[in-house]
Amino acid sequence: MTVKRKKKVLLIKLSSLGDVIFNVPLANALKDAGYEVTWLVSEKGIQIVQNNPCVDKAILVPMKEWKKRGMCLTSFLEYLDIIKKLRSEKFDIAIDSQMMFKSLYFMLFCGAKRRIISKEGREMSLLGGNEWIDNISYKPDSPIVMNYLRYANHLGIEVAPEDIKVTLPPRNKKQIFKVDALLTNIDKNKQTVVISPATTWGNKHWNRDNWREVVDYLSDKVNLIFTGGPGDNELIEYISQGKGLNLAGKTDILELAEVFSRSDLVISPDSGSAHLAWASRKPKVIAIFTCTPKEVLGPLGSYDKYVSLGSHGLPCQPCFKRKCLLKDNKDACTLIPTVKEVTDAINSLIFS
Repeated sequence: MTVKRKKKVLLIKLSSLGDVIFNVPLANALKDAGYEVTWLVSEKGIQIVQNNPCVDKAILVPMKEWKKRGMCLTSFLEYLDIIKKLRSEKFDIAIDSQMMFKSLYFMLFCGAKRRIISKEGREMSLLGGNEWIDNISYKPDSPIVMNYLRYANHLGIEVAPEDIKVTLPPRNKKQIFKVDALLTNIDKNKQTVVISPATTWGNKHWNRDNWREVVDYLSDKVNLIFTGGPGDNELIEYISQGKGLNLAGKTDILELAEVFSRSDLVISPDSGSAHLAWASRKPKVIAIFTCTPKEVLGPLGSYDKYVSLGSHGLPCQPCFKRKCLLKDNKDACTLIPTVKEVTDAINSLIFS
């Protein structure tokens, strides 16, 4: 009996952490439809992709390392080795959801018969395709997860919002034991709220004094945990005022997912942490939006579990700009939503 060969698809989504997470439902849709899925990813997303049940193979593109080295022969040879690996796979289809110059050459030389990219591709990335679909984000209020699933729709795969599948790699024993140790002193008789206040864009940050008020409101009611990177300690020390447990810089991505999976609520601005909390599936999430659109980037799902606040209230919101362009009232959006809106959402999600 001849076993029919699975069609092989290459998904190119290199970064960032949030965008990699947003593509997991696409990878699951492809896998469930019978494709063998290989994902080309950078250091920012490798922990999300490697060993994820939605992926058969993960290929690392060490973009952070290449940037650190600058142009050199070693990096070029590594690049050629990746191209060689891609071509040896004999992909039937390649999908470029990165849609930028850094994905162009991988798309162009991967050897796939069908190379699919959205017409909104930037930085000459359209040249890497031989099959172009309409803009995947043509609706300003369309959730980004559903936008990426338009690549699956193009291949005849339909997924309703309520049927999307989000998966993360399983945590190993070492990661679980580490989180056990970090959370040893948590009061099991109280609910646990994680605050992840930092993000990469300055004007995505919610006002730090607003955070302090929320911390004051929660501090005697719940276990408070603060998470972030090593560079976020100054911000966390300011808003926490010494309250709660500070895990900034103490977890990798999967350990952080494990912390989220043991919490009741995660509160975060539009960040990789907010999206990782959503992908963890267990906690309720309050996502705070200042300059980016909550309708597009907010956690997808029932309002009694996922609440997105902010993003509207000023004529310029959402601007989607890394730096505020206002001359007067600069960064006013970082004061929105109000503290009361956040505490009302907390009450609705975990205290009602």
